[in-house]
Amino acid sequence: MINFDPNINSVMPNAKAASPQNEGLGEAKSGFSQAVNAAGKYVSEVDDMQQASEASIKDLLTGKNSDVTSVVSSVAKADVSFKVLVGVRNKLIEAYKQTMNMQL
Repeated sequence: MINFDPNINSVMPNAKAASPQNEGLGEAKSGFSQAVNAAGKYVSEVDDMQQASEASIKDLLTGKNSDVTSVVSSVAKADVSFKVLVGVRNKLIEAYKQTMNMQL
């Protein structure tokens, strides 16, 4: 199940709060790798939902499943999760562009 909680601690439960004592290069790399792992996990969950919705559509068309409501539900879940993924990607690209435009 995908957690749509916007709290970053829900994605990275072991992340430490940023403080002057906790600022270190090793910890920054660790936090980045945790974020990358969380993003990879979310992408694989979205892919699983897409594949499940395709399978339910095929089952409906071949007659293995006659419950249209479950098919519509699985397609809607896959659609929403994909739209959220694209929205997060767009925000990350925007943040990257803003960071690159910062003057030192």
